[in-house]
Amino acid sequence: MRFKLWLRRMSISAPRMTIRSQLPWPLKMLAMVFAIALGGAAALWIYDLGRQFTGRGTSANQDVAAYREQLEKLSAQRDRYSSTVNASESQLIIERSAQKQLAAQVKLLEDENVRLKEDLAFFESLLPTGTGGPEVSIRRLTVDMVGQNQLRYRLLLMQGARGNSDFIGTLQLAVTTLQAGRSAVILFPTANSSGMPQFKLGFRHYQRIEGLLTLPDGTSAKSVQARIFEKGQMRTQASANL
Repeated sequence: MRFKLWLRRMSISAPRMTIRSQLPWPLKMLAMVFAIALGGAAALWIYDLGRQFTGRGTSANQDVAAYREQLEKLSAQRDRYSSTVNASESQLIIERSAQKQLAAQVKLLEDENVRLKEDLAFFESLLPTGTGGPEVSIRRLTVDMVGQNQLRYRLLLMQGARGNSDFIGTLQLAVTTLQAGRSAVILFPTANSSGMPQFKLGFRHYQRIEGLLTLPDGTSAKSVQARIFEKGQMRTQASANL
């Protein structure tokens, strides 16, 4: 029996044994990556060597340098244009602010001019004349709209040069309006506001009066008539159109 086993082992049909060394898989992956990186570096080195040998590598470097220089010039030019635009915008803002200030100053000068004209008219009325005039008169009446339904009025009332006592009376404003295609007259002060102080008069030589009237919504003013009353009797009146 032993002899048969020995013959079987020594015969051709005996199984073969192969001895292989097993490496851990991380070492295998590391070796594979190293081989790929080494091959890529070698390929790049050969490619660069070929470009330098044919003279193309130097030309590419020069082109890159030229492109960088052109990019720097364009960036500098863009910065200059941006600075110019910012300076222009600042100058425009300054000019607009100056225009607003000038417009406000012009408005103040116009108002002052109106007051000076009123004063001139008053002093001219103080000059002696051969004929007597009314005891009280409306020397100037101006009206204008300052809002959707706000009416501003200004008057200069004067008493004749012979006036030696204070004039005591009241002011009434009759505003001709148009609403829904119909004309109507609104009186200020109304019956419920007859005691409002801005419509009471008391002066020796002259008195300036100005104020705001609030009209009903949807109403447009066409003209204003100022009436001066003394002891219930109308002494003088004047009208102004809008």
